[in-house]
Amino acid sequence: MASKHELKRYRNNLADELDSAALYETLAQVEKDTTRRNVFQQLADSERTHAQLWLDKLHANGIRARLPRRSVKTHLMRALVHTLGPSFVLPSIDEDRNGASNGESIGAQIANAESWHKGVRSGNDLRAAVLGANDGLVSNFCLIMGVAGAGTGNKAILLTGFAGLIAGACSMALGEWLSVTNARELARTQIAKEADEIEHTPDAERHELALIYQAKGIEAGEARRVAAQIMLDKDKALDTLTREELGIDPAELGGNPWSAAGVSFCLFSLGAIFPVLPFWWTHGLQAILQCVALSGVGLAAVGVFTSLFNGRGAAFSAFRQIVIGLIAAAFTFGVGRLLGVSIS
Repeated sequence: MASKHELKRYRNNLADELDSAALYETLAQVEKDTTRRNVFQQLADSERTHAQLWLDKLHANGIRARLPRRSVKTHLMRALVHTLGPSFVLPSIDEDRNGASNGESIGAQIANAESWHKGVRSGNDLRAAVLGANDGLVSNFCLIMGVAGAGTGNKAILLTGFAGLIAGACSMALGEWLSVTNARELARTQIAKEADEIEHTPDAERHELALIYQAKGIEAGEARRVAAQIMLDKDKALDTLTREELGIDPAELGGNPWSAAGVSFCLFSLGAIFPVLPFWWTHGLQAILQCVALSGVGLAAVGVFTSLFNGRGAAFSAFRQIVIGLIAAAFTFGVGRLLGVSIS
């Protein structure tokens, strides 16, 4: 007989496998490309096979377990698949399932069927979107609580909130623009240097490419043959070395800095507006309480979305996000109260 700890692990694994199967089936339903759709369906079938394994283990221990309901995280991810498409959320699913029993990440299995690079950036965009909104929410929530704690009037709090929103959003947008621009400039410099090396030291580059393929598990003789064949075409050689040696996708180069800045501005503003709104229609203690409540809802939403990346449950992530946010706001409220009293 299995121990209680093992039985709990069996149940958790069963739930995880069924959640994954449901996600892959949704991806298969939405995906328009036939090859990728077939891969998603095969993954769904594989996860159901794994789920049956854990169910059989429970039955072998005399447990007649009911099939668990889909988790909140799974419902959210399926909604995102329908709304944003498979390529946007696939990397998030990949991160959540990297430790799954099939031993190979989803991204690797998709790559075996067809190269699909844009999805990785989309997954990073989803993570950045959630964290950007969280930055706006927490920073402006704490700022407003600090000013409110000092006993400042309603109009001053409202002005401070909007000033914090605009200043923070502009700062985030500028930072994102600089980050992407610098990344693009560095990528161009590295690619230009690689092209120069191919032109002047082709033997050394062929040797480097052969070593890269050997590191991937290709036999030394075959690796040298493949590298020599690729080096016959300089454009193809540059594209291959850029991807394999530098880890850069020449078609992306880090994305568009202006769109990145615009998205960052909007997402920070979206989060930062939550704690400001109550002071627009009410004042005093009522406004503060509504600010805390509305910010708590926003923090919970952010927590649910972060559960897509951290491998924890949606309820746990939401609760943790609320607690941390409220502690930070309480601290700034207390500091504001002390400063307000000492100044007055």
